[in-house]
Amino acid sequence: MNSFIRLSFLPHGYNLALLLLRVCVGTSLFLRHGLEKITGFSQMAQHFPDPLHIGPQWSLAYALFCDALCSLFLIIGLGTRWAALFIAINTTVAFTLVHKLRMGGEHPGEVAWLYLAAALTLFVAGAGKFSIDHGLGSHSGDHREPRQTNRRKFRAGAR
Repeated sequence: MNSFIRLSFLPHGYNLALLLLRVCVGTSLFLRHGLEKITGFSQMAQHFPDPLHIGPQWSLAYALFCDALCSLFLIIGLGTRWAALFIAINTTVAFTLVHKLRMGGEHPGEVAWLYLAAALTLFVAGAGKFSIDHGLGSHSGDHREPRQTNRRKFRAGAR
């Protein structure tokens, strides 16, 4: 009964959690926001928000890069930290300047906030073992246990 309450029968580990986070967030971002920008770029460019004053087309192009291309990189785990950083920048701009830090009401930004939280998590943690990054030798985020070293214990007064 105790193992049921603690769910100890389920597999656990950082690498599996990072894989699930990458795939779920990347898929959601691509299907909901990336495809929309790919298929409707010309229509969206006419009225896309320009919070950084670089022009609506450039703002939309950066958002498309993040929502379409970087989300796919997250899914496969290629350049994960860079992709997560670009997504974090995009969602920070969206949450602060477009949604004006609103979590509810008209034009809420809670989805941007959640994407930001996931992107920052992946930026800090890396892709994990189940990624192309790991296969290419970029072992950041594979969460291996630190190696134990045999240190000689010194007694007080001994050299």
